Amino acid sequence: MTLAGTDLVTISEEPLSLEELLEVVAGARIELAPAALDRIRASQAVVDAAVDGPDLVYGLNTGLGHMRNERMSREALAGYQDGIVASHAGGMGAPLPSRIVRAAMAARLSGLARGGSGASVGAAQILVALLNARIHPIVPEIGSVGAADLMHMAAIAQVALGRGRAEVDGRVLDGAEALRQAAIAPLTLGPKDGLALVSANGVAIGHGALVVARAADLASLADVALALSLEAIGGNHSIVDPAVAAAKGIAGQAAAADHIRALLAGGPPEDSSPSSPVDGPTPPRGTTSVQDPLSFRVAPQVHGAFRTFLDVAWEAVETELNASDDNPLVSIADGRLISNGNFQPVVLALAFDAIRPAVAHVGQLSERRMNHLWSTVFAQPLVLEAASGAWATGLQSGLLLRYAAATRYAALRGMAQPATLDIGTLDLAVEDHATNAPETVRRTDEALDALEDILAVELLMARGILQAPGSHGGLGRGGRLVLAELNEVIAKLPNAAASSDLHEAIVVAMRDRLLPALASEGFA
Repeated sequence: MTLAGTDLVTISEEPLSLEELLEVVAGARIELAPAALDRIRASQAVVDAAVDGPDLVYGLNTGLGHMRNERMSREALAGYQDGIVASHAGGMGAPLPSRIVRAAMAARLSGLARGGSGASVGAAQILVALLNARIHPIVPEIGSVGAADLMHMAAIAQVALGRGRAEVDGRVLDGAEALRQAAIAPLTLGPKDGLALVSANGVAIGHGALVVARAADLASLADVALALSLEAIGGNHSIVDPAVAAAKGIAGQAAAADHIRALLAGGPPEDSSPSSPVDGPTPPRGTTSVQDPLSFRVAPQVHGAFRTFLDVAWEAVETELNASDDNPLVSIADGRLISNGNFQPVVLALAFDAIRPAVAHVGQLSERRMNHLWSTVFAQPLVLEAASGAWATGLQSGLLLRYAAATRYAALRGMAQPATLDIGTLDLAVEDHATNAPETVRRTDEALDALEDILAVELLMARGILQAPGSHGGLGRGGRLVLAELNEVIAKLPNAAASSDLHEAIVVAMRDRLLPALASEGFA
């Protein structure tokens, strides 16, 4: 998606949008409005009143997990919150990219500002300071079962305390040194600060925001690939007739059809008379079948389903971003701390589990359209001659990359399996349900990698056909723009470049050139 380039994002009484979160990820500074600071102070006051009270309050004066009913001694409470952070900082694996860490910190800050955590103003302000100084804690990628991202968030909290490690300007520093260089004083934990910083779904929410934005881009690029392939085979444009989407009544399908129709607009007029059998081979260029194979014909429906589930995920992420997912939850209105299960981001996790099969269906259509593009090449002498003679068309590379695309689709199909039911029983059966939210978000990001690879090959194959002399009578406005962008990228590659180099160049161009170019010309 295209961001506005905001320099400052303010967390106030209004909900924080995904677009604003993504601005912070991109480097915008962040601040807490007075109203947010007032909510944090009011929440902290409820905790301060309860810490010495007679009632057991989970994580405040009791142990965690199966120790939930054990009151902590007064002596133990002094270092208890610090111990929560240190004991949970046990993640494994390679570090998460800094953009995910920034997203996680901003998501937790938004949660603290809602007033349900009982954290101190200092705990919130140090997250602001870390983000604005671009100090990115080193956070291992494995460490959450999706019932609050405890180990991920503990790695962030470690740096806030002057421990752990952080990335600053490409260098990895000890947390204490990173704070010292930025003139940031380490946080001194209040009565609930350790638990408030650790017990949150920052990574699932933050990474989820990045993935859902990326998925929206790929939904657009899938439409682009379909439109170019439809023009390459001389396909029937009736699939995007507005009456079709109106008859179905699914908003996602209508959006996909509108986008594809806009890309095709300005091309040659449709020939409504059939020139080949309905279920026969793809017709030669210049003729139009009464209807095309299903991988073309149902693209608006399949791409629309992807958009529909994407909307569900977008709403789920934005809801969690502005929720209080703390346990215990501070109710400012009546001064209570309430044991609850808001740390379980079930809707978010299920939404990402649902996106992956939709992604796989989009990839399946693309991969199967390549068969028809292949048939088009070998059915038309001019196109075949270009394939065997002119490397510059990229067609030969596209044909060979078709095999790698088939492999990527096989992997994509496996990625469609659900992840949210994979976690077993933990902590003496006290923790006997989890969502696996960070993992299902990560798998969805990985599925988008595969879809991106597949769409790039389809674009190359369609481009190769459309570049062949005499192979088409004209393109829509969108197709002309796409071909111009792809041709410019390919022209810069050396003649001896491998097919893999060509593929990589197209993948990068899809992200960095095609999307901005299409947006600038008004293609949604």
